[in-house]
Amino acid sequence: MATWSNFNLQNGASPLMEQMIFFHDHTLVILLMITILVMYLMMNLFFNKFINRFLLEGQMIELIWTILPAITLIFIALPSLRLLYLLDELNNPLITLKSIGHQWYWSYEYSDFKNIEFDSYMINEMDNPNNFRLLDVDNRIILPMNNQIRILVTATDVIHSWTIPSLGVKVDANPGRLNQTNFFINRPGIFFGQCSEICGANHSFMPIVIESISMNNFINWINNYS
Repeated sequence: MATWSNFNLQNGASPLMEQMIFFHDHTLVILLMITILVMYLMMNLFFNKFINRFLLEGQMIELIWTILPAITLIFIALPSLRLLYLLDELNNPLITLKSIGHQWYWSYEYSDFKNIEFDSYMINEMDNPNNFRLLDVDNRIILPMNNQIRILVTATDVIHSWTIPSLGVKVDANPGRLNQTNFFINRPGIFFGQCSEICGANHSFMPIVIESISMNNFINWINNYS
């Protein structure tokens, strides 16, 4: 999870989030090279005595500064498009989870199982000072790792946004509309998120917590819940 000392993205807990981090680093390197080149040219222009008052055109230099940015954009666009299409893929999900946004809490339904649904409220800091402030909930989402998960997101009142940064998931929850996406958790752990759409006075108090466990433990949890 994020702390004050972190200036980078959270560690990826899904293959798509890892790909997004790679793309971020790839684009950052290109931007850094462009910035260094522009700064070098600007310093050369500031600190030299070469002035050509009668220069009217330079077709070669114009050709260069048109072609080079186009090539640079291709190196950014191709991996970006690949990642966008990967994010839209839905590959035979094992489990479907439905998330419903309310003012100001989330409720969840496991569509593949009967009578597994619950509300998830933020735990008050005064009730349990050992928990993460504004991040922990009374009922966590329990999901098995190494399995494709589909999530359906909607809302009952205003627009919310269901977001888990370490999984690379951000889905708007619109009233009267059902949005879907998928994710694949590749390691066990507890992953925190929050509503990312300003939805009212208590917008900051509707966190999301996913607990990723093994398939055997998940089956035991399903049996005990029902």
